[in-house]
Amino acid sequence: MPRRRSYDQYCAAARALDVVGDRWTLLIVRELLAGPRRYTDLHADLPGVSTDMLAGRLKDMEGAELVTRRRLPAPVSAYVYELTARGRELLPVLRALAQWGAPALEEPRPTDAVRAHWFAVPLIGALEGVVEGVVQVTLDEGTFHVRVGGDGPPAYGDGPPADPADLVLRTDSATCRALAGGEATLARAVRDGRIEVTGDGVLAGELRDLLLPAAID
Repeated sequence: MPRRRSYDQYCAAARALDVVGDRWTLLIVRELLAGPRRYTDLHADLPGVSTDMLAGRLKDMEGAELVTRRRLPAPVSAYVYELTARGRELLPVLRALAQWGAPALEEPRPTDAVRAHWFAVPLIGALEGVVEGVVQVTLDEGTFHVRVGGDGPPAYGDGPPADPADLVLRTDSATCRALAGGEATLARAVRDGRIEVTGDGVLAGELRDLLLPAAID
């Protein structure tokens, strides 16, 4: 394996950047946190990355033991990339970056690509402490799901969950941006009609309870 570039500094932050500081690496992590992905799927959801760059980054990430590659069982004839346990530990890093970067989102630029599941990372913070379970979120751009609370760490995935969600929310990217930037709370967005709550389960009932006057900030 060729020697990777290094800052050659005896510093934990520098060591981390030796591994994940290259362009596209953390965005590949963002995609794989949503679940195993084929190379073609990764390329489709990383607009702007060249095929050579993506292949090189994935090879580097395999060498750093952040990513593994495995063949799907028959009858599917394809390989997928997925994060190792070490790679999944980068979710808090992405959450911190998303929180720091949220104020810079403003309105989408004409050249900006948008994918629904890109809002999953910043929305985790808006959902934690408010609901507990699997939440499906539907935007005009697509659907993703988030798991918050419980025994394990938060997680998210592209598309609807394999099993029915505990709660379904329908909203738009502008509301997601406001929640991510702290300009709105989940309760107020529901009360103002910016988020539609679907379902008769416990989670849906708990969220509707947030509409009580005492709970509105």
